[in-house]
Amino acid sequence: MRILIVEDEPLLAGAVAEWLRGDAHAVDVVHDGGAALERVSVNDYDVVVLDRDLPVVHGDEVCRALAQEGASTRVLMLTAAADIDDRVAGLTLGADDYLPKPFAFPELAARVLALGRRARPAAPPVLQRAGIRLDPHRREVYRDGRYVPLSRKEFAVLAELLRADGTAVSAEQLLEKAWDENSDPFTNAVRIAVLKLRRKLGDPPVVVTEPGVGYRIP
Repeated sequence: MRILIVEDEPLLAGAVAEWLRGDAHAVDVVHDGGAALERVSVNDYDVVVLDRDLPVVHGDEVCRALAQEGASTRVLMLTAAADIDDRVAGLTLGADDYLPKPFAFPELAARVLALGRRARPAAPPVLQRAGIRLDPHRREVYRDGRYVPLSRKEFAVLAELLRADGTAVSAEQLLEKAWDENSDPFTNAVRIAVLKLRRKLGDPPVVVTEPGVGYRIP
């Protein structure tokens, strides 16, 4: 998934980003509400992890703006205030979930994953196609019962191809979902990741190239 973290404490923001990247997500980070509004106007995020008390533009305003746009982006609001009135206020603004600080990273990751499923058309928790079985929770991949060790990017690319359910996914779409904003749009990273993925999945080849369109798993 493509995730935006909006948190004004750099150490916490960095720690959350690294944890989520460990689950093969593409993660961008900003530290104020103004930068958050700029990012969401440019990039298509599945989930925004949003601190409520932000400089420049308050987190409430960011949340309200996202809700008014009617976008499919889901919002997980973070705050140091844990009483029920604050939770109700955050959800009323349009947040999809609410997590008080301090929090456990595994719980945050699980909530992000659950919100990501809601941001997309319904898909089974375990993705299966052409003898491939991908478990997003355990970050495990098997082909015909054989465990396939994948890098974070290879795992993310395979997940997007499986979610497409047989339709082609363009290199641009893969770059948008599996890489963060620092990636070069003219890079060969997608092609290289697909080549490595094919090699690790083994024969017979299962990832098909549609010239001029993208990649798919039939």
